[in-house]
Amino acid sequence: MLARLPKGVIALGLVSLCMDLSSEMIHSLLPLFLVTTLGAGALAVGFIEGVAEATAAIVKVFSGALSDWLGKRKPLVLLGYGLAALTKPLFPLATGLGTILTARFVDRIGKGMRGAPRDALIADLTPKEQRGAAYGLRQALDTVGAFAGPLVAMALMAASGDNFRLVFWVAVVPAILCVLLIVFGVEEPERPAAAKPAHLPLHRATLALLPPRFWWVVAFAAVLTLARFSEAFLLLRASDLGLAVTWTPLVLIIMNLVYAASAYPFGHLADNGSRHHLLAWGIVFLIAADLLLARAGNLWWVGGGAALWGLHMGATQGLLAVLVADSAPLELRGTAFGVFNLASGLALLAASVIAGALWATLGPALTFYAGAAFSAIALGGLLFGRRAA
Repeated sequence: MLARLPKGVIALGLVSLCMDLSSEMIHSLLPLFLVTTLGAGALAVGFIEGVAEATAAIVKVFSGALSDWLGKRKPLVLLGYGLAALTKPLFPLATGLGTILTARFVDRIGKGMRGAPRDALIADLTPKEQRGAAYGLRQALDTVGAFAGPLVAMALMAASGDNFRLVFWVAVVPAILCVLLIVFGVEEPERPAAAKPAHLPLHRATLALLPPRFWWVVAFAAVLTLARFSEAFLLLRASDLGLAVTWTPLVLIIMNLVYAASAYPFGHLADNGSRHHLLAWGIVFLIAADLLLARAGNLWWVGGGAALWGLHMGATQGLLAVLVADSAPLELRGTAFGVFNLASGLALLAASVIAGALWATLGPALTFYAGAAFSAIALGGLLFGRRAA
């Protein structure tokens, strides 16, 4: 099945794997490095991460629109990953918070710059009937990097006697490799001259050309994201039930293993069956995860909830990208992914704030019950929208 996918799609999947491997080797240790080595407090850590993620969300919408207007996506993808690779040596060289803040800020600019053009480029490279498999493969390889990075970091820390800077230097290698993969492994297809917006990026007239079907996907994804708050709450649930801090990353490793293993098969299934049915099952997995986590009485229940959460991600994330690609005109595909990513990012921020407030005032169980309720609303919206169509 992989042999039938365009080589550029496979290359972009490997690019995602390499960059996530590099980034997670650093990010899984960065908070501890900031506190123990650089003497930062929790407020500084939160400020740095907040600035970083807000920057990525804002840049995504502009980079997608710019790729449409320029008629080229690969240069922006290369620039985005290149910026991220250039920041990696700053982490082992850092002697103060200013360097870390600069590195995270520029790294997130790179992440925002590459995300929407990359997703649009995958759609440009892939026939419509293979897009589920293409996005599923990219998501699967991305997630392999997401769980391999912390594992490699833990192994290197154990072997080097907790040498943070050594781990950060090793993380530079996969970052450089991902840039080489883009340069030599990805060829952008030619687009017709007409496939280019007449207006500057994010012009009101340009956004008005996006069809109602696209805006329905954006609205649906936003509601679904409200139900799927930050995975940090999975870690908090495990800690709440007595798992030692040292081992709490295992919860995310379980989730990402299931996510990585299921994303490509679910993507292939989406190309050969009903996408709405698969999306509905993805929401059912999330409802089951929330209920299991709400009622968890021991760590086995948390592990089961994390696995179901991973199944939900595998069934829905690549498929949502397919729906965006299918609903947007060729000349506005980058803009569509930028708007979609911005809306999802803002919804995730709101979801995490709501979840944090519920956790503090009503406790863990009601937080996850609320997630199940939002999931049920999303499922109802999906079924109603399907009947209306």
